[in-house]
Amino acid sequence: MSCSAPALDPVFMELGPLPIHWYGLIIAFGAFLGLYLATKESDRLGMPKDLMVDLVVFAIPASIIFARIYYVIFEWDRYAGGPWWGIFAVWEGGIAIHGALIGAVLTAIVFARVKKVSFWQVADIAAPSLILGQAIGRWGNFMNQEAHGGPIAAETFNSFHTYLPDFIMNQMCIDGVMYHPTFLYESVWNILVLIVLLILRRRNPLRGEVFLSYLIAYSAGRFVIEGMRTDSLYVPGTGMRMAQLISVVIIIGLVALMWYRRKTGMATKHYDGKKVKKKKKR
Repeated sequence: MSCSAPALDPVFMELGPLPIHWYGLIIAFGAFLGLYLATKESDRLGMPKDLMVDLVVFAIPASIIFARIYYVIFEWDRYAGGPWWGIFAVWEGGIAIHGALIGAVLTAIVFARVKKVSFWQVADIAAPSLILGQAIGRWGNFMNQEAHGGPIAAETFNSFHTYLPDFIMNQMCIDGVMYHPTFLYESVWNILVLIVLLILRRRNPLRGEVFLSYLIAYSAGRFVIEGMRTDSLYVPGTGMRMAQLISVVIIIGLVALMWYRRKTGMATKHYDGKKVKKKKKR
């Protein structure tokens, strides 16, 4: 479907020679809201608010570094022939959520051990904040006109015009072609996951299961949406999308882990202090 529309400027403002990109501002805004949400939940559970602030100080840099390393590894051919500083140009886009999650989880594990607190409790507090940050962060992709799907048909174009505002339609018009706004699909899915997690944690679930549910639910949506994207990272030497492979591994692995934790008694305590009653063998 051909179209013609001006794109939004990805640069928010310029401070002398330094451009401030919308991408970075949106990511930072998502991180700020996520931290606010995490501190409120920490307070509800009787944990120090400063605990999550201290974690974020280490987790955000680690997440950005791991997200960029992950992306560059699978896009090495793109950066190998260019200037070396292009590897570090995060403000131009090119970070991978799965890499960020790896960095965040590793940081949280080390942090929890140093602070002598439960990793599962810290992870449960952080889970809604993570998915909120991801939902907002996808709008950074929108400003960069990336993370979109393939071209859409005329019927779909007309249908979208009924539901989507012009600024989204115009931004998804790239080089005269209208593309699926998969960034929007994932952002909406993440908001739905956020709502489910907020409801789940108010029901005082078993410790660790808010975090595990977050990863499982996010991965389910990512698997479907990734199949529509045109900028996927691929497993080297194959036509397999890396994000879809990881999503399947996460879903199967964490459903099994959730079952194993319940079966073996590793997860026995609810947040209201009640313990799971073991059934007596007959």
